[in-house]
Amino acid sequence: MKEKLYTIELTDAVKAGDECLFCWLERKLEQENLEFVLGSSYMESDIRDNTSERGFCRHHTKMMFDYGNSLGNAWILKSRMEKVNRDFKKQMGQAGAVEKGGSLLGRLFSGRKQTASVSGPAAGQSGASAWLRGENSHCYICERMDGIYQRMLDTFVYMLKNDTDFGELLMASKGFCLPHFADVLDICQAKLTAQEQEVWIPRLTELTSRNLDRIQEDIDWLIEKYDYRNRDADWKESRDAVQRTMQKLTGGHPADPVFQNRK
Repeated sequence: MKEKLYTIELTDAVKAGDECLFCWLERKLEQENLEFVLGSSYMESDIRDNTSERGFCRHHTKMMFDYGNSLGNAWILKSRMEKVNRDFKKQMGQAGAVEKGGSLLGRLFSGRKQTASVSGPAAGQSGASAWLRGENSHCYICERMDGIYQRMLDTFVYMLKNDTDFGELLMASKGFCLPHFADVLDICQAKLTAQEQEVWIPRLTELTSRNLDRIQEDIDWLIEKYDYRNRDADWKESRDAVQRTMQKLTGGHPADPVFQNRK
């Protein structure tokens, strides 16, 4: 493998005791990328060229605001706004009201489909609206994270093949959330041999099933604990069952506090 092997990160993630080792890695990766974007890198021309071009999704824009560093956000937003504002005027035809062969409205809606029997945004999407939606379909942080996450999945398979200790640690862990387990199944089917799949896919499925049962018991008992007859009973492991059940089902860490500049 020519790309970096994330063996240390994966081992740390398994040892962290999180409900999903990839959720743990994803949070760490997201925070590191946010610190990178709003650190001194925003003063580097090549980085700001990329952030100006790719922009940020709504989720990461909110994280950037919550993180702080008003000056860093201002520089990034200034460059992004200049790029979008310039392209907006070009797309909307404000450089000239009428071009040869058609009006402004004609140019704006040149991409509109004419199928009368189909309704909805896709059917009536113009060239201008497609561009506007496109400008919100990419994110500098998401794209950085996606590239590293894929290499982490590759490393995960590499460690299943080559690191017995990692396999033992994994099987004693809390496993994965369901969305990340789907990615694990895909990468195992793509990268493991048929013989290796016969070993690992049943083991990983059993790990996931066992931990789903554990979470089910916790959330069930949390509800039972609200019965007056169980008022004096032990909470067992159910006090944080709501957020852990949410994580198992959808991924992420719903109970996390806002991530802010720690410097």
